[in-house]
Amino acid sequence: MPVPVVVIAGRPNVGKSTLFNKIVGRRTSIVKDEPGITRDRIYCEAQWEEGRFILVDTGGFFPDSEDEMLNQIRSHALYGINEADLIIHLMDGKDGLTQTDRELSIIIRETNKNYLSVVNKIDSLKHNDRIYDFFALGIDKVFPISAEHSLGIDDLMDEVTGQIKKFESTEEESEIPKLAIVGRPNVGKSTLVNRLLGKERMLVSPVSGTTRDAVDSVCKYYNRQYTLIDTAGIRKKARIFQDVEHFSVIRAIRSIERCDIGILLLDATAGIVGQDKKIAGLIERAGKGMIMLFNKWDLVEDHEKRYNELKSEIEREMWFAGFASLLTTSGLTKKRITKIFDIVDHIIGERSRRIKTGDLNSVTEKIRAALPAHKGKRVKVYYLTQVEVSPPGFALFVNFPEGIQKHHMRYIERVIRESFSFNGTPIRIYIKRRR
Repeated sequence: MPVPVVVIAGRPNVGKSTLFNKIVGRRTSIVKDEPGITRDRIYCEAQWEEGRFILVDTGGFFPDSEDEMLNQIRSHALYGINEADLIIHLMDGKDGLTQTDRELSIIIRETNKNYLSVVNKIDSLKHNDRIYDFFALGIDKVFPISAEHSLGIDDLMDEVTGQIKKFESTEEESEIPKLAIVGRPNVGKSTLVNRLLGKERMLVSPVSGTTRDAVDSVCKYYNRQYTLIDTAGIRKKARIFQDVEHFSVIRAIRSIERCDIGILLLDATAGIVGQDKKIAGLIERAGKGMIMLFNKWDLVEDHEKRYNELKSEIEREMWFAGFASLLTTSGLTKKRITKIFDIVDHIIGERSRRIKTGDLNSVTEKIRAALPAHKGKRVKVYYLTQVEVSPPGFALFVNFPEGIQKHHMRYIERVIRESFSFNGTPIRIYIKRRR
């Protein structure tokens, strides 16, 4: 299910970054009383009560200008609007309705996307009369807020979460496994998809960043069907300069949210880099299955030595994704390409497995024996039971949940995997107080 994208748009200095920071709960955007400070879009995975979404802070919308920088910031804002599922059109109650507000309002309406008209800097009830001018835009409702003083934010976000719930059932569920091909730019994602499909479906180029959209293709292998999602390469934020590249990151995140298994394509010659760890983290946090596919294996000389080096790198640098299946391949020579499908089928089976509570008794005994007292209190373990699948989730019932620390959680996961594997999929562990 795609995560909705909520974009905050407006002219400069209306408080977009302040509102963004208030919603995500931390200072992420640069907030300063100077127009044009936020030049690029800044995005963050956010949650408000039960609503999950990607929140985007755009640069200020400027009228057409001869200034190249201002036009670039304007185009950033327009790209953000085009990618949004819901637009928050933020305006300034102190300045009143401006011609730029009118121009942006027309652009937003012409997209036929859902939007909310929000007037900021209504710092007290006596300032509510500032909102009346904005009805001249032909809108039915205005949300008065003060982002700086947190006034009206709850009402606005209740409306936002109500709107994004409409997107939850927009994609039909399918039994066909969805595989998101993800990774840094220029590691061979589109080449891999072309090999799996047996035809030149994607535009393939040695130029980094050729693929900018996520594209779905249906692949058949021995009468089994798979949906392949080829995504744009995920870049480091500091290297995102072009307008379209920034939203490639969000598209890749949404592709991970939609998939059953993330196939993380890695460069076997380069090894693990920081951005690979971040992408693996996205897959793990989304609860998806994972295959780490070391591409360009044809360029490796000593295969056994290099494979052991890469395994050690994963254990050291990506221990949180140690559950992932590993495969070496070459998109160029097609070596071991079709083994991907057997691994996918295995992971799909692992993700849907259910373990009976009685079969977990031996695991419960190991956990019980390993847990020490915490702050003088004995942690009693009653039982362990599976509560969900895809990914598999387990609830451990104890008398004193506060006594279960992070290192205990890692141990619990390890003993579960020693008994039942769950190779290729993350598992979730919930500590519950027995009542």
